[in-house]
Amino acid sequence: MYNYIPNNYFLNNVPTIRNNNSVELYSPKEGYEKGNMFANLYSEYKNYKPKQLTATNEKERLFLELSKLAFAAHDLRLYLDVNDSDESMIRLFNDYNNKMINLMNEYESKYGAITSFNTNGDNYTWDNNNWPWERREV
Repeated sequence: MYNYIPNNYFLNNVPTIRNNNSVELYSPKEGYEKGNMFANLYSEYKNYKPKQLTATNEKERLFLELSKLAFAAHDLRLYLDVNDSDESMIRLFNDYNNKMINLMNEYESKYGAITSFNTNGDNYTWDNNNWPWERREV
């Protein structure tokens, strides 16, 4: 048996700004690690502590930074779906999104496409690199 959650549940539990109160946000790093950019919505699970993510080389570092910014931009986009007139969040979203696009361009110019919708306009080369099981460093 599934519990039915009405559609307005999600609208009622999205952080909103009223009377010039600000929403407390995590940094992209902390938001990515916790899975939530909004500090007032984060609920720690028992004694679980998010893992501190680290990269061991330049490729991993770029991908980790790209992932953090993509997560932050996506979470803010969801917020803006409900709060579309919040100018400060729109500016922050645009900042994260532009940084993400720049990092994606840098990553793809060095290491190849990471999605089928890569940023260099060559949409059919994303599968030219080795697949994870084809790597020799295992």
